[in-house]
Order: sequence, then C-alpha cells, then structure tokens
Amino acid sequence: MNTLATVLSRATVGISAPLVTVEVHVANGLPGLAIVGLPEAAVRESKERVKAALVNCQFRFPDRRITVNLAPADLPKEGGRFDLAIAIGILLASGQLKKKDAVEGIEFFGELSLGGELRSVRALLPALLSASADRHSMIVPSANAAEASLMESAHIWQARHLLEICAYLNGEAVLEASTSFTVTPAFDQAPAADLQDVRGQAYAKRALEIAAAGGHSLLFFGPPGSGKSMLAQRFNTLLPELGKKESMECAAIASISSSGFHSREWRKRPFRSPHHGSSVAALIGGGGGNQRILRPGEISLAHHGTLFLDELPEFSHAALEALREPLETGQVHLSRAMAKTTYPAGFQLIAAMNPCPCGYLGNVSGRCHCSSEQIARYRRRLSGPLWDRIDMHVEVGALSASELLGGEHDAESGESSAVIKKRVMEVRERQLQRQGALNAGLNPQRLEHEVVIDPASRALLLQAMDHFQLSARAAHRILRLAYTIMDMAGQAEILPEYIAEALSYRQLDRDRA
Repeated sequence: MNTLATVLSRATVGISAPLVTVEVHVANGLPGLAIVGLPEAAVRESKERVKAALVNCQFRFPDRRITVNLAPADLPKEGGRFDLAIAIGILLASGQLKKKDAVEGIEFFGELSLGGELRSVRALLPALLSASADRHSMIVPSANAAEASLMESAHIWQARHLLEICAYLNGEAVLEASTSFTVTPAFDQAPAADLQDVRGQAYAKRALEIAAAGGHSLLFFGPPGSGKSMLAQRFNTLLPELGKKESMECAAIASISSSGFHSREWRKRPFRSPHHGSSVAALIGGGGGNQRILRPGEISLAHHGTLFLDELPEFSHAALEALREPLETGQVHLSRAMAKTTYPAGFQLIAAMNPCPCGYLGNVSGRCHCSSEQIARYRRRLSGPLWDRIDMHVEVGALSASELLGGEHDAESGESSAVIKKRVMEVRERQLQRQGALNAGLNPQRLEHEVVIDPASRALLLQAMDHFQLSARAAHRILRLAYTIMDMAGQAEILPEYIAEALSYRQLDRDRA
C-alpha cells in the first residue's frame, strides 16, 4: 500500500525564505529512508535523528521504503530545520496521525533531538516573515520563542517536544502562542559608555556629532592613546534607537548569521568591530567552503548601525577595496559559481589609523623618524577611491598631561551623550521630513535639487576643488557635510562658513594634494 503526505517548511536563501514542500512517500520495498531535493550534509543526517526521535516517542518507524522529497528540487536545503516537518510527514504517511487535513496551512520548523525534544534552529526569522506574508500558521521550537515573538500579528505556536505537536494535531491538546514571550528592548538598559568619558578632543567630538546627525562616514587619525577608539566606541550612544521596521531587518540578518539572533540586541543599533586580520569574505560575506550557502559579512551585520575599523591601513588591500561599492550603494552583491544573493549593507563607517607607521608623526618630542616615503607608502595602503568615499578625515591630537589628568571639574566639562543625542535626533528628523533620507544618502542629482547654496559658498567650493585637486565625488561629500552643518545651525541656505567647516574635516585631502 502506497501512502503520500505533504508538509510545509521553508529554506533559506540570503534573507529570503522560499517555501519548501516536504513530500513523504511510504511504499512497499526494502526498508530505508532516502532524502532527495538537493539536501546538504545536515539535512541528509536528519534521517538518523528522525528515526531515533520517533522510536523514543513510542511511534512505529515504518519498515518499508520511505522517500522524502524536498521540493523544489533545485533549491539547496541546509540545517536541521526540516527534522520536524519530515517526522510529521512520516507519521501522516504511515497513518499514525489520523487527521491529514490538520497540517493544512501550517509550516513546521525545528531540529529534533534523539529523544524527540525540539531544538532551536538558525535563520528562523526570515522564514517567519515569509510565512506570515503567505498567511500561514507556524509551529516553532520554544527555544526560538524570543525570535518568534517579534511577529506580533502572526499565528505562531511554540512547542518543546514532538509529542506536544502530535497531540495538538490530533486535537488532544493546545500549544502555547509565541506572543507570550516578551522581548525587552536593549535601550531600556543603561548605556555602559558615554562621550563625556573622553577628556578634551572638542574638535573630534564636534565631528562625531556631525557624522551622527547626517549619517556620514568618518576617519580619525592620530597618535596612539589620543582617544580615537574611545570616541568611535561611543558613537552609537549618539544615535536614536532603531524603529520596528529597521529592527526587523537587523534581526533577520542576525538570524541567518553564524551567531544567530539574540533578544538582548532587539532595537539596539549594531556596532561591529572586526579585527584587521579579517578576510574579504568575513567583511563582505560569503560561504567559506560551501559554494551554495552565502552568509552575511560584517558590513551586513552592521546594517543600520556602525562598522568600526580600527588600524584601517592594516586591513588587507582586497578587503578595503571590497568596501567601496557597499559604501556607495548600501548593498553587497555576492556571486559564486553555484549561488548568488544580495544583502543590505547600509552601515556607517567609523575608522581609525595612525598618521605614520610608528604613529608619532608631529609629536613635539621628535619621536617619529619615519621618512616621507615611508609615510606616503603607509597612507597609500588606502586607495584614492576609498579616500573619496570617506566623508570626514579628522585629526585627533595627543592630550597634554594637564588635560589628561585634570581634576573632577575638567572631567565633567564635556557634554554627555544624552545631550548630544537629543540634538542629533532633532537634526535627523528635520532631514527625514524634508527629503525622506539623511544627507549622506542623497545622490548627486537629489543633492543639486535639494541644496540651496549662495554664490560665495559655491565659489569657495570651486576654489577648494582646484587647489586640492578634489574629485567630483569628494566635492559632493563636502557639500553633503555642509548641508548637515547647515541643518545643525537651523538655517535654510549653505553659507561660506559651512563650506569652510566642511573642508576642515577633509584634512588628509590637503596632505595628499
């Protein structure tokens, strides 16, 4: 007697989750279980997990020929997420679950232990978003309850064990809704750092506020110990919390990463700080040895947040050059022989570097003995096109002993992150109401349409372009900076002093001219 059952689940392709139909066919023949439909190793191994789980739950594992087809056949399937759907399909096809119509419109996600317990699965949130869009109900492991609870309007049920799901499908029990789990937003927790912790450096703090207000990229350069990393690490304390839509995008990307989604990161802007030894694939994404699976890299994990690259020239040339297109477009297109996908990469770049190989160029003690050729070679590790794509190059000078070891009054003289953040939010809101985007996101056409610049300001910008031999891209970035400075001043027209201040934040253009 041949019996067929069909159960729904979903695969993962980038941040999308195409529907997968799990077809289980139980037929006469030599006992065995075959899984077809382009399964990866973890999916092929599910037959052993499913068999042990069914037996240990006191179900009968059919001693017949079982074929499991994961359709569509040309879509790669990976991970343990299909265990639950395969187990339910076998129980339906073998007649151990009587109500075949009970699974209609329900998608199943979960890895099974040998005892039948449901274990959490990675990359669940994209699947839940797609299932909700198709108006399907979902059954997920209780271990994924925090992730599932983000889908407030969806019909999602959580379970701890295979037997609970079988009882539910037989109409003998009910499952707990995932909405019973509450995610505590990260911004309800007190911040661990504050910009007020950084002594002095008023010029660098002003640059940091402008970068936060307009969404601009920023490079700090200066000697070791001057506070470059401290400033960068407090940048996120100046940014507003993520909205619901942005948070869902960040959570979906985190969900498909190797580390997975953590509820403590909900509504918290990402801050990624990869080591300078990171590979190109680690930064922009890739699949390692698996050419069918393309994971998000650091630039996508920093979407809607900050990517901090310390010791910028120490990154490999290939890794730095790979940042050029995402900095311009806010996306990264990954292409391999057997897979292609696109990830969002709308990150804000904050970087830091020394002024020379030894780090002490310009120090009054004369400690630097680097030749001009050594300094030029060190800075040439960053190509001209990459320089152009960084909006601000700001020097962070070393503090004197009196500035560094001042009294309590000196320590409290700077503004707190909360005070600056309030101004940043007001400026951002002004930009969003006016043009629907931050100033850094305006393309040249929109920039020319939006910006009102007086003749004196235009003449100053043209003079700077000729004197410093600036590219058109660099000139547009200077204009965007001046636009943000104008917004911070509450004006409606770009004045010469705003252009002059914007030019002052392009210090390395002067050195390279």
